[in-house]
Amino acid sequence: MAKKSQELIYGIHAVESVLRNQQENVLQVFVQQGRNDNRVKKIIDLAKNSGITIQTITNDKLKEKCPRSRHQGVVAEIRRSNSDAVSLEEILEKDSVLLLVLDEVQDPHNIGACLRTADATGVDAVIVSKNRSPALTPVIRNVASGAAETVPYIMVSNLARALETIKQSNVWLIGTSDDCDQTIYSNNTSGNNRLALVMGSEGKGMRRLTREACDELVSIPMQGSVESLNISVATAVCLYEIRRQQQCD
Repeated sequence: MAKKSQELIYGIHAVESVLRNQQENVLQVFVQQGRNDNRVKKIIDLAKNSGITIQTITNDKLKEKCPRSRHQGVVAEIRRSNSDAVSLEEILEKDSVLLLVLDEVQDPHNIGACLRTADATGVDAVIVSKNRSPALTPVIRNVASGAAETVPYIMVSNLARALETIKQSNVWLIGTSDDCDQTIYSNNTSGNNRLALVMGSEGKGMRRLTREACDELVSIPMQGSVESLNISVATAVCLYEIRRQQQCD
């Protein structure tokens, strides 16, 4: 079992991404015996080129390291360090900013999927509350398919205070809500290169203080019988529409 200062990540995409982006934090890589396909060979080559130790172990041993998880034949042990973590203030110094704020989203699969979409749409950082969302876990990293190593995941002590800091840095806050007339499609974000999309949890939505901090609210039009989308799907819809409008400017 990994020590408190260490963590195990698993899966082809997650391990490859950490080897490409944070190889200095990789302590060793475990590879399943008999795996010699191109995807695993690429990971082995990346580890060798970085001088990282590679251990070949049985599938049973890999399963012991990642119980109830689909490891895909590769596991990496990494050193967790906050010394290189990017701060919210550093992100806000950029000329153009797109942030994703998740209010009380707790399911690691949803967070991982949101990180993956954030990477795909060029989001600068994902902001969550320390007390209301989990820290990065092996499950989140695996679902994110490498995005957890490329998109800063910033945990703040007080989300309402963080939103105020974001607003003071001339970033427009767009919140999502089921009970407003303006939709993500009728809203106009073209010409604005400093935006933050705020998503509430499934069922509850945004908390009151979070909602009040938003500059405007938008909804996703629903034409079928279901009342709402999964949080990660809704996030993807909104982020891609924001980017589409910005590119049409």
